[in-house]
Formats: sequence, C-alpha cells, structure tokens
Amino acid sequence: MDSFKPISAKPTVGLLSSDRREKGLLGPFVQLTKPRLSMMSVASAVFGYFSAVPEQRDTLLFLSLLVGTALAAGGAAALNQWMEIKEDGLMRRTADRPIPAGEIIPMHALVVGLLTSLTGLIILWQGTNLHAMLLTLGVLFFYLALYTPLKKTSPLATEVGAISGALPPLLGYVAATGSIFAESFNGWLLFAILFAWQMPHFMAISWMYREDYREAGFRMLAHEKNGRGRVSRKSLFYTIFLVALTYVTAFNGGQASLWYICLNTLLSIYILFHAARFLSDNNKEANAKSLFYATIMYLPIFMILFALDRYI
Repeated sequence: MDSFKPISAKPTVGLLSSDRREKGLLGPFVQLTKPRLSMMSVASAVFGYFSAVPEQRDTLLFLSLLVGTALAAGGAAALNQWMEIKEDGLMRRTADRPIPAGEIIPMHALVVGLLTSLTGLIILWQGTNLHAMLLTLGVLFFYLALYTPLKKTSPLATEVGAISGALPPLLGYVAATGSIFAESFNGWLLFAILFAWQMPHFMAISWMYREDYREAGFRMLAHEKNGRGRVSRKSLFYTIFLVALTYVTAFNGGQASLWYICLNTLLSIYILFHAARFLSDNNKEANAKSLFYATIMYLPIFMILFALDRYI
C-alpha cells in the first residue's frame, strides 16, 4: 500500500501538500469526513427522532444524537477512504480526495477515523442510550467490515451497504423511545423505507459511473451479463417496494392522515415515473441521471411529510 502512487496524487510532504496548506490545515480533514454524506446521516437520525413523537423533549439527548451521529458518520467516512486509498486514486471522481491527492498521509487519516468514530459512540452511549450506541456500532460494522471489502467481490455489496445507510433513522427513533423494542414498529418501517430508497439511488449512480467502478476493480451489477436491463429492473422493483412501504403507516393503527395519503400519492407518482423511464433503452445515461436527481428530491420531501403526519 505504501508503494502505491495514484495517477493524480501529489507528493506528500509531512501532513499536507504545500499548495493545500495555503487553503488551511483543517480543509482536508473536513473533506475526509465527507460532510455532506455525514450530514445526511444526521438528518436521517433527526427524522427518526421526530417521527417517534417522544412524550418529553430532552435537549441534551437531542444534542447528543446530533453530535454523536455526526462524529460516527464522519469517522466511518474517514476509515472508508483509508481502506480504499488505491481504488480512490484510480477513479476520476474520487482521485482528488485528501489521501490519494497527497493532502493527508494514510496513518493520520486512520487515527482521525478511529478517534472520531469512538468519540461518537461514547457520546451516543452516554447522551442517549445503549441501544442507540449499539445500532451505531452496527452501522460501522456493516459499512466498514462488510460493505467496503465486498464491493470488490460481489454486486450484492449494494444491498449490504444499504443496510448501514438505513440504520440512522432507526437510531434516531431508538434514541427518542429509549429502546429498539418499542411498541410501535415505525422505527423499523423507517429502516425499511430508507433501505428501499437507496437501491434506485445507487443503481442510477452505478450506471452513470460504471466505467469508473470497473477501472477501480469494483464489481457492480452494471458489469454483469445483461447489466443494462438488470440495473433498471432492480431500480423499478425497489421503487415499487419503497412506495408500498410509505403506505404501510396508513394501516398501522389508522395513523396516517388524508393529507399525507394524498401528498404521498403525488410524490409516489413522481418517483415511479423516473424509475419506469430508466427501463427505457432510449437515452439510458440521461434517464439514469434523471432518476438520481429524482431520488434526491424525493427523500427530504417524504421525510417532512412523514414527520409532520406524526404531529398534525
């Protein structure tokens, strides 16, 4: 690993390359934690927390959830980049990440990742509850011990990675209720919804960047026999599954309101349209990109609808 020199890497001198020092010492470390992705995990956890409608609001608990989730997610991102130094250097869209670009040396990235993750786990344990901390530990396990190495051996890595990505809303729900065995199954419903949502989202990404992934040695469904059709069919299947799950709440003790059902129907038509269009062989690239952006639009709108329905 030490002898590897990615095609886009800059010579590393000390901790950071000289041109990066001009931009500040913290910039590469912030980038190492993938802040946008980490904030998505935080937003998902907050979504789960407010969906639980706890009887009493605890400011310290809520802040612990925010900080602990952010640190654990950021630490996981750093460790993932440390594990994939070679692969990141071979892919155009990741070659400028801090480690392959020579802005942070691998050992420092490893230390930052471990300390940040550990700190996040401790904050969640002490500030929320043991079940929330154990769920976060499960996220780290699925993401780092299973998903990351599996990407080079099996297309099923996407499903494994989706498990880790679907746990944050359940984490927030458990932080609010105090137990993973709460009477309502809404926490697990949120987990299932986030799992299903990730599949069309990442199928679209895998198709758009299939050659990049191939160059780095990752096995994607898009690379398999008849990958073109299988990727789009799987996207549509999981989109239908996703839409079905969003209506389960309507039959969960009659909790869903009429306005939620109506607005969710419009949102469902929107995402189904883009998933169905991805099946078409006409302009596959554009349809994949369209589905990708549709999933990005879909998720925050659904989260707001679902959470508001708990209160209105």
